[in-house]
Amino acid sequence: MDLGLKHKVALITGGTHGIGRAIALDLAAEGCRVCVCSRSQPRIDATLAELRSAGATALGLPCDAMDPAAVQAAFRRASAHFGAVQILINNVGGGGRWGLDSIEDTAETVWTEVYAKNALAAIRFTRLALPGMRAAGWGRVITISSIYGKEGGGRPWFNMAKAAEISLMKSLALRADLVRDGITFNTVAPGEIMIADTGAAQAQAEQPEEFKRRLAAEFPLGRMGRPEEVSSLVAFLCSPRASLINGACIVADGGQTRSF
Repeated sequence: MDLGLKHKVALITGGTHGIGRAIALDLAAEGCRVCVCSRSQPRIDATLAELRSAGATALGLPCDAMDPAAVQAAFRRASAHFGAVQILINNVGGGGRWGLDSIEDTAETVWTEVYAKNALAAIRFTRLALPGMRAAGWGRVITISSIYGKEGGGRPWFNMAKAAEISLMKSLALRADLVRDGITFNTVAPGEIMIADTGAAQAQAEQPEEFKRRLAAEFPLGRMGRPEEVSSLVAFLCSPRASLINGACIVADGGQTRSF
């Protein structure tokens, strides 16, 4: 299916690993010109090589999303290189395993840093993207939140930050002055996704039997999701075919959540 995205400029934060990398590859396959942001230069280099070997036009942007000046510099560079960003994927985030089981013994800085890495980063990139999208009369902003932004179960600082991301997208989606300029705002809330070099992969390696027991007990499919299963949904939401989907929070979790 041709999603009608050829030559669109897409910027993916946290775009060199896990879900972000999968989104970059999917959008590139649809003909987008892709910018990937990351703090890791080796991951940028590896992802650019993968994208370019597939024939994509791509740019790597070293950026710490928790540094406002670095975010502005990365966005300016993307715009100077490709023109206005038309698709923004707020993917950078994390912190679900930060802190301690004890709320009282977890430092306040954990709360603020997790919020900054997730919600504040999404706010910063979104604000920078809006003028160019307004001028073009078209845009897509998609934020990757989590099922733990929709219901309880994670550590509270992570739940709070991810719920804020969902709230941000819904609030902007209700603004007629934005959406009537052709911009839509949506959230994708993945369940637990198996990604190399993350806590899930570590848990599987360190306690394989306990990991298998948890998969059987808590995951209807008997497995975690794969990044590509999330990125396919994101690519569709970026397309003109998804023009009526605005303000939605779509779960991609294989049935892991308990809420309706």
